[in-house]
Amino acid sequence: MITLEAEIRDVKVNPKHVRKAGKVPAVYYGSGKESTAISVARPPLEKAILEAGESTIISLKTPTGSFDALIHDVDHNPVTGEAIHVDFYIVAKDRKLEVDVPIEYTGTAPAEKDGGVVMKIMHELRIEALPSVLPSHFIVDLSSLAKINDQITVGDLKLGAGVETKVALTEVIALAAAPTKEEEVVVAPVDISAIEVEKKGKKEEEGEGAEEAAK
Repeated sequence: MITLEAEIRDVKVNPKHVRKAGKVPAVYYGSGKESTAISVARPPLEKAILEAGESTIISLKTPTGSFDALIHDVDHNPVTGEAIHVDFYIVAKDRKLEVDVPIEYTGTAPAEKDGGVVMKIMHELRIEALPSVLPSHFIVDLSSLAKINDQITVGDLKLGAGVETKVALTEVIALAAAPTKEEEVVVAPVDISAIEVEKKGKKEEEGEGAEEAAK
């Protein structure tokens, strides 16, 4: 389990000063715990966000004790992408959680050799489980898409003991679709003679207009 060490943060201190010191302002709450302002060193936090995401339990070590927690919400700098604030949600070991677990794709669909187009429809799955059996991700093997129109549904996933999906088992995760046919646009032939007649008519009108002006 990933462990993050946190310090109690003085809310009177401007968060910008916290970040300049190489730390990220954060807060933890949940499971009967009072909302508490903390800060976490940036390097280990960024690593935890990358490895654990928002669906893996981590150990949050604070001056008041260690808690099982989820990285519940992360605010990012819109330019650099760095975390600028994090919410940690303290979980109870005996209480089920509803979380969105990421889906990772692997393998190559044989249907692509027949011109099929693989469509990855779902990228995360809503599930419910106790913290102890919470999966960090689901792997979907595209090699089972043998021919066009084959599909992989939620019911095809191995969720694991104690894990319940909150999405219908018939929901499609990925499929091998038939290639789309581009319709040929028929361009009507250009009547050159009509264009020449039109131009000639305009010149004659312009000439007549000039004569009228001269009169």
